Amino acid sequence: MKRFDLSGKVAIVTGGNGGIGLGMARGLAQAGAAVAIAARNAAKSAQAVKELEALGGRALAVQVDVADEASVHAMVRTVAEKLGRLDILVNNAGTNIRKPPQDLSAADWHAVMDTNLTSAFLCCKAAYPEMKKAGAGKILNNGSMMSIFGGSLQSAYAASKGGMVQLTKSLAVAWAKDNIQVNCFLPGWVDTELTQGARKAIPGLNEKVLARCPAGRWGSGEDFAGIAVFLAGPASDFITGTAIPVDGGYSVNG
Repeated sequence: MKRFDLSGKVAIVTGGNGGIGLGMARGLAQAGAAVAIAARNAAKSAQAVKELEALGGRALAVQVDVADEASVHAMVRTVAEKLGRLDILVNNAGTNIRKPPQDLSAADWHAVMDTNLTSAFLCCKAAYPEMKKAGAGKILNNGSMMSIFGGSLQSAYAASKGGMVQLTKSLAVAWAKDNIQVNCFLPGWVDTELTQGARKAIPGLNEKVLARCPAGRWGSGEDFAGIAVFLAGPASDFITGTAIPVDGGYSVNG
């Protein structure tokens, strides 16, 4: 369908070499977009590029530190030069430090905020001139269900994700005049490296998730391919500033 066709578009997916990011990158590539996998682990990114190329897509690996402004600008510049333009930005890179708030150091706090929230601001700011030049743009931010809930071991993470939702709304309002739509997706409990660590750190977490989630399972990276294509394509041109849960019904099940 034309409204879900991304042929000729170019996307950057931060943290796109695994988990949710790679699932979204696959969806974008299958819809016709050229995809730049932006991450720190060069070996994982190279493998992700091979996967996307095997699907028939055009892909590029870019090494980046998303918390460093100069590195972010270099990433955007490289993608624009090698792939010709920039239409879609997926801010997916993230980290977590699980500690009770009283044990969280200022360094811990800044590490989480810089990776999860400041990075998104830096990437959006760097991408804006390219999108404005193209006459349109789509920005997708990973807001997490922790922008809805609190967690005893998640104070920095939850704060960063709540901030991501508010950043999304502000950018959506500021850049609507430039035909740039900015939206959040809110992953629920998804089987990733981060949540595998959570299951080890939090006894009974797996059972609690399965008991509350109406879908009766953990999510996978592939569950995010559809939302990526929808929010990155013409089908969502009149949708901006939203935060859409992708959680198997977890957040609505009291």
